[in-house]
Amino acid sequence: MAHFSEDAVYVNIPMEPANEGIVAIRAFIDRFIGMASEIEFIVHHQIDNGEGVIMNERTDRFFINDAWLELQVMGTFELANGKITHWRDYFDMAKLNGG
Repeated sequence: MAHFSEDAVYVNIPMEPANEGIVAIRAFIDRFIGMASEIEFIVHHQIDNGEGVIMNERTDRFFINDAWLELQVMGTFELANGKITHWRDYFDMAKLNGG
């Protein structure tokens, strides 16, 4: 959580509303991660525009109920003063619903 600004905003686009502030972001991440006994984040491509915007294409893997759930994710991070101010992840919600 040390990487976030106090007023950071994090949203999984298909799961709005946004999580605003460190307390809300931690609660959301803890719930999401708490479902899995193992987690892997595989970054395939990452770009930095040199002006505080970083984007990555990745596969997020969660081991839940003896099986891997894989999400293909596009993430956007906006930074200011070395801290994440906005984080948006885009993925297909159907994957979470067994599709």
